[in-house]
Amino acid sequence: MLKSRRVAVDRLLTMAALGEFDLIKRCFVRALGSRDADGYARHEQDAAGVVLGPGDDGAVLAPRPGHQLVVSADTSNVGVHFPADAPADAIGHRALAVNLSDLAAMGAVPRWYTLALTLPDADAEWLDDFATGLHRLADLHGITLVGGDVTRGPLSISITVMGEVPAGELISRHGARPGDVLAVTGPMGGAHGGLELWQQGQRDMGHPLIAAYLLPEPRVAAGQCLRGLVSAGLDISDGLWADLGHLCLASGVGAQLMPSVPVAPDLATATESARDAAVWHGGDDYELLLAIAPGQWDVANEAMSSIGGKLYPIGECTSTAGIHGGPSSAGGWQHFAGDAS
Repeated sequence: MLKSRRVAVDRLLTMAALGEFDLIKRCFVRALGSRDADGYARHEQDAAGVVLGPGDDGAVLAPRPGHQLVVSADTSNVGVHFPADAPADAIGHRALAVNLSDLAAMGAVPRWYTLALTLPDADAEWLDDFATGLHRLADLHGITLVGGDVTRGPLSISITVMGEVPAGELISRHGARPGDVLAVTGPMGGAHGGLELWQQGQRDMGHPLIAAYLLPEPRVAAGQCLRGLVSAGLDISDGLWADLGHLCLASGVGAQLMPSVPVAPDLATATESARDAAVWHGGDDYELLLAIAPGQWDVANEAMSSIGGKLYPIGECTSTAGIHGGPSSAGGWQHFAGDAS
């Protein structure tokens, strides 16, 4: 009886009742080594490289010697990047996953992140679930929350991630060369298929396509094991066609595509046009797109096998500008520019 009353009271707690300070402490302050009486990190470096964590005007961090810092930021807005009725834990997972994917693309080891959360009135249960999804993925990848901000407004999540890469070993978009093999780390189109299922009213979080959309798995281990073995790489967020264009433009190469690319198995029953749209232009797959010198192909495959992964060749880089093969027209999502035509 007492437990049920407590749950009922918790659900009545709103952002206004909690206040920013209590809200942060309730859901987002994590164990950061030694802490003071208020639960905040003391002024001493802990195992995560945090000298000073949440609770002050800024975080103080200690990168490891011989490493470069990789920083990336993304904002996820309700109705644009995730559905308003998505489970709170999935929203938390997805918001961090898309940021971790950027670190994966550069071969970085995740270390720290900050969270800026804009909320309407939200009950404590929603916040607890959101934090659970966020922290579960953070713990999986060993990344530590070191600060943030909470304000009122339409639901929006801005995360900045920081990672480390041994000096001189980062993966960028700029190193692809003619003759390099183009490859991806997994099948394409699953996330877009999941979005369409969600829009049709399906809510089974266990469905592989819905999971691909709302619970993406950033290829952090793949990025790390491929350092020094690939010429260039990026994560596939805007769609395979659009992101291939980004890589080619950055590296000054073209691409010749194979007749087919790996497709998410659960898209098998879709029409050919629907599959092509999901695979080439759907976006949100968060696999890695890589350019690999032919002489490194076998070694790169062995590295992926060592972590239970696989590389799927989709074409090769050329000295001729443009993307040849694949679908007949380009697409993909460009922020602020809309769909290319």
